[in-house]
Amino acid sequence: MQIIVIPDRLAKARTLKVSTAHLLASVLAALMLLMALTAGLYWITFRFATDIKVPLVQELMLSAQKGEAARARQFVQQNLNAMAVKLGEMQAQLARLDALGDRLSTLAGIRPQEFRFSEAPGLGGAQPTSLPPQNLSMAEFGEKLYALSRHMENRTDMLGVLEAQLFEQAVKKKLIPTMMPVNAPFNASGFGMRIDPFTGQQAMHEGIDFLADLGSPIVAAAGGVVIFAGFHPQYGNAVEIDHGNDLMTRYAHASKLHVKEGDVVQRGRRVADVGTTGRSTGPHLHFEVRFKGVAQNPARFVLASQAAQKSARARR
Repeated sequence: MQIIVIPDRLAKARTLKVSTAHLLASVLAALMLLMALTAGLYWITFRFATDIKVPLVQELMLSAQKGEAARARQFVQQNLNAMAVKLGEMQAQLARLDALGDRLSTLAGIRPQEFRFSEAPGLGGAQPTSLPPQNLSMAEFGEKLYALSRHMENRTDMLGVLEAQLFEQAVKKKLIPTMMPVNAPFNASGFGMRIDPFTGQQAMHEGIDFLADLGSPIVAAAGGVVIFAGFHPQYGNAVEIDHGNDLMTRYAHASKLHVKEGDVVQRGRRVADVGTTGRSTGPHLHFEVRFKGVAQNPARFVLASQAAQKSARARR
């Protein structure tokens, strides 16, 4: 490549020969010089921006800082909002757990003073010396919060199943004839073989006779459905109650009946009055308990209930 230079003062022209290598080296040197100047200017501007008091640079820096702070606040607020929603759900679950605990303690026969669900448990202990305490990060706190929420949901489901089982047991207990059918001692005649008062022969007595005054109230020993209420040649005015699970009770020799067939009676409801109708020698209640039609000793039910009640009163 040739460059011809003709100065104004010279009549003769000069020719300069420039090779391709020289040209490329010149261009590269110019680019490097330009980059060095740009980098130096950039460094000087941001290094001494505070001392030089460049308004434009300060505004750019403040704007960038404000934008970053706004994005950080928005991120933290979004996380706090999500955690607040989860915290509200956990508070609702805790309220359900408190109510469920009260019901379970009632079903289990535990005194309310032994379990205070509305009070936080006491916690404490010495500060560990082997490992220094560490602050939780936002991510770690969120993970622990969600894990605690899942645990509470699982506990709620399990306690709900336990409540259903306890409720079923409580219902079955109410359907077992363990309540005294009349307020009187049963010292007339017990369950088993005895001398029949009419024939003088030894015969099986399939119930218990309660001595009581005429007209004394007779109550259902357990809840159930009345399957018979009327007159029987031997039992006189009698009531039979089906309690389910193949259990049935009979109340005989009554003077008056207060229920009819098909009635649903609750435990302790008055079903008849003591009398001396049918095959009877005087006012009393003949009480029977039958399982699958076979006579059972009513004392096993009534006395077991009375023993349990005495034991519960003694523990209190």
